[in-house]
Amino acid sequence: MSKVLGYKAFGEADVQEFFERPNPVPGPAEVLVRVTAAGVNPVDHKLRSGHAPALNGHLPFPQVLGLEAAGTVLAVGEEVTGLSVGDRVTGFALTGAGTYAETTLLLGAATARIPDALQDTWAATIPVAGTTALDVLDQLDLPAGSSLLVNGIGGGVGIALAQLARDRGLVVTGTASAAKRDLVTSTGASFVDYTGGGVADRLRAQAPDGFDAAVDNVGGESLREIAPLAAKLISVGDPSVTELGGVMVQRRLDRAGLERVAELMVSGKLDPHITRTYPLERAHEALALVESLHATGKVVIDLSL
Repeated sequence: MSKVLGYKAFGEADVQEFFERPNPVPGPAEVLVRVTAAGVNPVDHKLRSGHAPALNGHLPFPQVLGLEAAGTVLAVGEEVTGLSVGDRVTGFALTGAGTYAETTLLLGAATARIPDALQDTWAATIPVAGTTALDVLDQLDLPAGSSLLVNGIGGGVGIALAQLARDRGLVVTGTASAAKRDLVTSTGASFVDYTGGGVADRLRAQAPDGFDAAVDNVGGESLREIAPLAAKLISVGDPSVTELGGVMVQRRLDRAGLERVAELMVSGKLDPHITRTYPLERAHEALALVESLHATGKVVIDLSL
């Protein structure tokens, strides 16, 4: 049996509950993993709330929270290549098994071995935050010296973007709340406080000619406010970006991307800036922090705690 945090109907945080489930059996393309760490992301509460039916509207209840995890392989589906029982791995739970759990299923093609030098808590942040940042920058394909605005730079994706963009020679400006200033500036990015209104005016004062590109991690009215400031516009989570002349990030969700991000971590080019860790029995607190929009950097559930 495996302890999990999930929900039996879509809704707000009050629908969440812990329950036991039998250890899932991997399908031909999956691996069964004993979870050692799981990343916590805004998409988790969006799925729970029923705001992304294309991703989980077809899945039966109860559903389990979480999309990314690190752990140890317990069993391998017959079609999976390159992974073996006992491997330390990180990957995506793309077939609905969730990762706020003691055991789960990861899609074999979207799972990679963890380098020996990388700790599991860091590895658990690779699938969502790490590869999203990589996909955004690959899609933008900006030359060195270009200016990049990151709207909502203080979370897991934003902080990864700041570091990877810096490594590519981009000049980064980020918006976030005042509490995240020190973390943002530690990456070399310029900081603009997006609380209190008037953020577009403050950004124009900093970049009178606008930005070569903008990445939006916030959505909604905040996206609309910064959209006119950039020649290229890409959003991580708000499809309405297409109405503003921008595009959604094209996610690749493959082993190669996971391996690239892992190498960036090992080489010292990417630090996920894990600011809070929680044991599984407090996973609901971890998600509440992310859902509050006050999380700084990355929040991780550490099953060794």
